Amino acid sequence: MKKLISCWLITLAFTGIGKGADVSIVKYGATGDGNTLNTVAIQKAIDQCHQSGGGKVLFPAGRFLSGTIVLKDKVTLYLEKDAVLLGSTDLADYRNIDPFTEGLGIEVGWALLVAVDARNIGLEGAGTIDGQGSAIKAKHILTDTRPEGQRWGLRPFLIRMVRCKGLKVSGLTLKSAGAWTSHYFQCKEVQIEGIKIESIGVAHNDGIGIDGCQEVRIKDCDIISGDDALVFKTTSSKMACRNIVVSGLRLKSNQAGIKIGTESMAPFENIKISGCHIYDTKNGGIKLLSVDGARIRNVEISDISMENVRTPVLFRLGSRLSVFRKGEKKQQTGILDQVTIRNVKAIAADDAQLMPPTGILITGVPGHDITNLKLENIEMTLAGGGTAEDAKQVVPEAIDQYPEIKTFGPKIPAYGLWARHVKGLKVINLKFNLKSKDLRPAFVYEDVKGLLTP
Repeated sequence: MKKLISCWLITLAFTGIGKGADVSIVKYGATGDGNTLNTVAIQKAIDQCHQSGGGKVLFPAGRFLSGTIVLKDKVTLYLEKDAVLLGSTDLADYRNIDPFTEGLGIEVGWALLVAVDARNIGLEGAGTIDGQGSAIKAKHILTDTRPEGQRWGLRPFLIRMVRCKGLKVSGLTLKSAGAWTSHYFQCKEVQIEGIKIESIGVAHNDGIGIDGCQEVRIKDCDIISGDDALVFKTTSSKMACRNIVVSGLRLKSNQAGIKIGTESMAPFENIKISGCHIYDTKNGGIKLLSVDGARIRNVEISDISMENVRTPVLFRLGSRLSVFRKGEKKQQTGILDQVTIRNVKAIAADDAQLMPPTGILITGVPGHDITNLKLENIEMTLAGGGTAEDAKQVVPEAIDQYPEIKTFGPKIPAYGLWARHVKGLKVINLKFNLKSKDLRPAFVYEDVKGLLTP
């Protein structure tokens, strides 16, 4: 794995982002007053830069309102300090290129900034991309009276990168998306570094979404998101998430801090995540979920700190077996194999999804074990409070259900580690500290074969 990663990082370092003449969007008629719609002017600047051989499209200080704009080969959008690319609040100003269905069954894909099949592109600078998500929703619900679960998919992502190669995103602040903040689908040679995400206020505000991408490096980012902060998906069976290195992230979320799945058709392989801090997160610190046929293999997550996180760790191999893109077929149950979690210190929230709280939940389904899972050097502080009656709880299998922590409620029979349907589980130096007495056992193993606890 190390050899593969070093090779693609060298390749990425020498990838040629456009080196042609820089152009300013103001030259093409853009007005930074926050009210004038600049979609046409910005697109003209991008198109001209692309046709001239590439370079930077410059956003000076100002607030530049726009609908969907499309990035082209060898073009870098560069937002100077105090420059804001501002999303329109009118849904009619957005386009959906490459629509698909997300995990809850809603068609999505509209976006403010899009690139499709582009090569050697960038989003850089000290400026801001602001989707005005709350304002979009407020205007939308005045005319769309359907339940929120049916209408939210019309709201735009902030950034949508589709089948691109040679992509760098650095320095920017991304805020207030209408739906997902950034979605990278089947991209290769992706570098995301030093960005800040502040995307809360409406549902489904995921931070960074990596969907079937390869040769990806993410480092030194600060993410505050309404939904999953860092999430890996495979909404198509045709391209794996593979050869990915993540380091130095700070993550706060109303859902998960780090998640692999829920949409999980193609494999997730050779993924290394280290040196991250997860805090004030309401629905799982680390979650690995293969429920649509994906192979999760060779994943290492290490040197992680957590503070005020509801339910620190969840592993789930299930059989929901959903399909998200037209023309693709339902798959068989996948695998979750060769995963290591090590060097984790977590202070769990006292108020968890399932009460009394539990630190680590691990479960496959009958006939499909999680295999070769290693947990090493993990220390967690938990609220405690479990009773002897809680220790008798039978946890539902929920074989084909959406894989959330609450799916396995109402209670878990262990306060520390509960594991079921696992083969080859290594548990090395796990410590659970309790704030109050808990009459449940620290460890409960159900249908666990090949358990090693040195």
